[in-house]
Amino acid sequence: MGATGTRRRIEVSDTQDPSIRVPFLQIELSDGSEIRLPTVAPADPGVLPKPREPWVAGRREGETQQRMAREGIPSQEIRFAAIREGRDLGVVLSEVAAGRAVIPANPKHLELEPTIIGRAFRTKVNANIGTSSNRPSVEAEVKKLHTALSFGADTVMDLSTGGNLGKIRAELIRHCPVPLGTVPIYEALERAKGRPEKLSWDLMRDVIEEQAEQGVDYMTLHAGVVGNLVPLATQRTTGIVSRGGSLMASWQVAHDQENFLYQNYDELLEVAARHDITLSLGDGLRPGSVADANDEAQLGELAVLGQLARRARVAGIQVMIEGPGHVPIHKIAENAELERELCDDAPFYTLGPLTVDISPGYDHISSAIGAALIAASGAAMLCYVTPSEHLGLPGPDEVRQGLVAYRIAAHAADLARGIPGAREWDDALSRARYEFRWEDQFNLAIDPEEAVRLHDQTLPAPAAKTAHFCSMCGPNYCAMRISEDVKVTIGRG
Repeated sequence: MGATGTRRRIEVSDTQDPSIRVPFLQIELSDGSEIRLPTVAPADPGVLPKPREPWVAGRREGETQQRMAREGIPSQEIRFAAIREGRDLGVVLSEVAAGRAVIPANPKHLELEPTIIGRAFRTKVNANIGTSSNRPSVEAEVKKLHTALSFGADTVMDLSTGGNLGKIRAELIRHCPVPLGTVPIYEALERAKGRPEKLSWDLMRDVIEEQAEQGVDYMTLHAGVVGNLVPLATQRTTGIVSRGGSLMASWQVAHDQENFLYQNYDELLEVAARHDITLSLGDGLRPGSVADANDEAQLGELAVLGQLARRARVAGIQVMIEGPGHVPIHKIAENAELERELCDDAPFYTLGPLTVDISPGYDHISSAIGAALIAASGAAMLCYVTPSEHLGLPGPDEVRQGLVAYRIAAHAADLARGIPGAREWDDALSRARYEFRWEDQFNLAIDPEEAVRLHDQTLPAPAAKTAHFCSMCGPNYCAMRISEDVKVTIGRG
């Protein structure tokens, strides 16, 4: 078998700017070959470096990633993304300039290692974490953040609703090397003492400004929940299931006025431009059951989001479109097709979708099925679902399970879309499997520790890691070993 392979983090520097150092996971295999995978900074509870400090030092206020790209200026963040994705710099520049890709990168988030989100690139996975009023621990959320990072989260959203929200967010940002997103209406509701009717544009603007000053990279804003669509959602099986969407609908009904985010959208764009905030236009009317999928309320909101996305692009603001929800398999492709058509191919960021409603405790599986399908159809980023979905606040183990399921879904989509470099990983593992290089199989696995655990629970002896069989088939029934014997015999003939 030879020497045992290793997994280690390496950095690749930009040839023109040595301050740009892009991390990769390099897996060195026992047959002398190696494979390099994108990775993020290690999940280290200590203080992270600030690689962007020299990058943003001379930038002017309002100099957004999209505005620079339109002027043909490849920012350090764009250069970083090109190296990480293994793509030509010009391709990355043109995708960001056109609004088909975004690089959420608040200049105040100095610890950030930039990530590009767009259909032309690797499918990204977001992990939601955050406190509740019942579990407001900062330490617990930092632990969940580290778990998310160690299992490959490309972005993280802080959805905290309990405890000192500013302190929690500040602590997460300082420990987070990936883009961090928020839903500002949650903090606005806390300041409104939990009363939706007390929300206002002035309050929301203040919250957005303060979160931006802390370093938040992208924000979910439910500006598409407009008045004429709210009555449509009341006829559904599960009504409005988005927290932000329900709050905006409640405010509109209480005041008999149009959505204050929609009414003040131009001012919102001005705030976003000052801080280079990427807008994630929320799907406040997403379906919460397969019965409500692709209904008039959902698709009506999608059309509004397309109009808002175009206005953001004109203003030089990066924008993503959020998507469903609960959608049965036969309706998933339509969602991706309509988003591309109605939103001019802005990056599609989807929750799942869950393909069935009957899977409490296993919603990470039912939704990963939908996630793979919608990403294969063009969705750019997947928001993971954990086993705790619909049941309670997830802990670190649920975060791990959700991320592993969604990393598999994202990679399956990358294979289907022919993303450069995706199949090399599969081919390397398949060769290791056929040649019974067990340690290489473990190192190449998406969750090496789980692969070792499952192997060793039946064949724990060290000698089993050189054996040409596992406990499923034993020494006499292994198809791969028999196949190799057939190959050798034919070769002799």
